[in-house]
Amino acid sequence: MSVFDIFAKLDAEKSARPAAGPVEWLIVGLGNPGDKYAGTRHNAGFRALDSYCARTGQKIDRLKFKALAGEGTFGGARVLFLKPQTFMNLSGEAVREAADFYKIPPERVLVLFDDISLDVGRLRVRAKGSAGGQNGVKNIIYQLNSDAFPRVKIGVGAKPHPEYDLADWVLSRMTDAEEKLFVPALERAMQAAEDIVRHGAAHAAQTFNGQA
Repeated sequence: MSVFDIFAKLDAEKSARPAAGPVEWLIVGLGNPGDKYAGTRHNAGFRALDSYCARTGQKIDRLKFKALAGEGTFGGARVLFLKPQTFMNLSGEAVREAADFYKIPPERVLVLFDDISLDVGRLRVRAKGSAGGQNGVKNIIYQLNSDAFPRVKIGVGAKPHPEYDLADWVLSRMTDAEEKLFVPALERAMQAAEDIVRHGAAHAAQTFNGQA
């Protein structure tokens, strides 16, 4: 292949990509900032976005809306990826600011987060619903004044016994055996998110719910 053929191929690929345009979706991964919390169960949303970045080269590194942010194309749509930096309980502040700025309705705010009611590595897609005890989601509902946003729940396992402190559990790290189940689930979670953007939450739920 000559250098001219290479340039022609690159031009063709460039023209085939969706044109940059206004942000249509927010893709939000929940977690707590800082090395202290890296790798904890509560940072499942952060880790899902990180896994996507590692695989695709997407950047989420601009400080904006009280979050680390990065624009990109995802599921055929122009999106803003967000990792709120306000700590979990105030995650909704970043989400509301970004949604207000881009005029994004709740139905196009997609949130990925940890769920202790699911076994490690299991996924559950929902179009809307209550917070289910997840404080980051609770704050997003409060800030948006709506629970009608799609979400991908990523299983991190239940407390080992009822007396175990919930905060201690979600801020603990996976065992090596759990990590082997969890890491591939992060990639599937992003695939589920992309399916929601392309085809809707009902389709993604049918495809991904219960997968391990």
